[in-house]
Amino acid sequence: MRRLTPFTSRPVRDTAAEAGANPLGNLPEWDLSDLYPGPDAAELARDMAWLAGECAEFAATYQGKLADLSAPNLLACVQRYEKIETVSGRIMSYAGLRYSQHTTDPERAKFMSDCQDKITVATTPLVFFSLEFNRIADGILADRLAGNAALARYKPYFDRMRAMKPHQLSDELERFLHDQSSVGAAAWNKLFDETIASLGFDVDGKCLGIEATLNLLTEQNRTRRKAGARALAKTFQGRIGLFARVHNTLAKEKEIEDRWRSLPTPQSSRHLANHVEPGVVEALRNAVVAAYPRLSHRYYALKAKWLGLKRLEVWDRNAPLPMKETRLVRWEEACATVTAAYAAFDPRLAALAAPFFTRGWIDAGVKEGKAPGAFAHPTVTDVHPYVMLNYLGKPRDVMTLAHELGHGVHQRLAAGQGELLSATPLTLAETASVFGEMLTFRRLLAGAATAEEKKVLLAGKVEDMINTVIRQVAFYDFECKLHAARRKGELTPDDINALWMDVQAESLGPVFNFMEGYETFWAYIPHFVHTPFYVYAYAFGDGLVNALYAVYEDGDPGFQEKYFDMLKAGGAKHHKELLAPFGLDAGDPAFWNKGLGMIEGFIDELEVLEG
Repeated sequence: MRRLTPFTSRPVRDTAAEAGANPLGNLPEWDLSDLYPGPDAAELARDMAWLAGECAEFAATYQGKLADLSAPNLLACVQRYEKIETVSGRIMSYAGLRYSQHTTDPERAKFMSDCQDKITVATTPLVFFSLEFNRIADGILADRLAGNAALARYKPYFDRMRAMKPHQLSDELERFLHDQSSVGAAAWNKLFDETIASLGFDVDGKCLGIEATLNLLTEQNRTRRKAGARALAKTFQGRIGLFARVHNTLAKEKEIEDRWRSLPTPQSSRHLANHVEPGVVEALRNAVVAAYPRLSHRYYALKAKWLGLKRLEVWDRNAPLPMKETRLVRWEEACATVTAAYAAFDPRLAALAAPFFTRGWIDAGVKEGKAPGAFAHPTVTDVHPYVMLNYLGKPRDVMTLAHELGHGVHQRLAAGQGELLSATPLTLAETASVFGEMLTFRRLLAGAATAEEKKVLLAGKVEDMINTVIRQVAFYDFECKLHAARRKGELTPDDINALWMDVQAESLGPVFNFMEGYETFWAYIPHFVHTPFYVYAYAFGDGLVNALYAVYEDGDPGFQEKYFDMLKAGGAKHHKELLAPFGLDAGDPAFWNKGLGMIEGFIDELEVLEG
């Protein structure tokens, strides 16, 4: 059953700098009334009461009887279950989004926890459903599906559910895990979020929040970048024991549950949830690691030359180029840029994005206590997605807008599949977001007036791709190392720091110096806490889109229609089915090298421009 709907988020990175006194325009805020008018709304109380009653009635009607249901009755059962998912999802989407607007507000935190607790209690009677469904004999289920097309439409959902069949526990144990979920990983997630949101970073006598401090790392002024990095390190070091405790506890909890479920590796549950074969992920990981020298190592050596440095410090990693324009991009300009890029590909894409700008579907400004980073939340299929940004006017923020709007468009198109089939596996969830970024980048590149402007755009895109592919695979390796080490015993902060530095040195390359304190920078990455092993999905999505875009540039006939069909499929098709119309196969190692080749080609262009 649904707990807190996960956010589909962009990888955490240093995307902007402080806006200062420069106006950014009229930054929109969310209007959550499409979910509920307010936390005390009668509609919310009504839905919560309905949920408790309907879950009990559902169990009374169907428990112990699933295998004997006729196809029409099984269809009715599944549709009732889907309605329960929709109502519980609406409640938790509202509570979660409201909380993310101000994570340090005790009332909002309490409201979300209370909603989660009530839904956990209400849905406990439903624990039987997946367990009993998985006990239906294959032959009986096949017979039911063959005789009813409406029921057969749910087969992809059934397949994903039955993939867990070898790993499900007894009904009693599953009920126990369900009941304690809100005080297990969810509670540690909440502690992490509240701790991160409450941190203060002393930069030249001024206390900044984490977003503003991270964003200093993209300042033109190197002294400011260094001050930001030092402030981050000092504060993380001061709380490193707490962050180590969070990771130790979550990794151990995962190991216990994985062991009981007979899951072979810590990554197995993520691969099953993503509906992707371990070998495909391994092929992606190996291709990226092998490409470190010719991609990140090579690019950062170029960057050191541009910055006039023999060695880069970690605070130079996301530094703008010396010739880069420092003006702030107003919100209206950012919206117009992304809309034009979307419309040039297909007017339907721009039309799908338009309501986000005008109907309160985006929360853009940086505010005290607001969750860091950016994400798109699909909510439920009978409402619409919401996008969160922390917009501070840098060019990378424009790309973040393009990215998150891509998620939003994808989620709108997939909504037609219904609640059980709309959710896209994480490996494919980045498709429209990265494609939207590429469309925006290509439009800006085509409009570059000078070689210098083109160089800045290309360098920015390469850095984005390195952050999305190289850095995320390094994150994945860090998680793999951390979970493997935790299985041997408790990890000290120094143990975790050492694992972090191993992958950072390997992925960033020999041109970097690593300041004291950088070893703690694993502490603020939310994906490690909220969605273990999520991060490879970014690299998967970027590689997939690079290959897709190459097909588009080659003039593939009917590309737009096939692309829209791909997005509309949501989670109703496997990645092999979705890529086949484009002549692509993620199981082929050459597929990943094709995607990495696009990054390498951009670096080639930069070297030519360098002369």
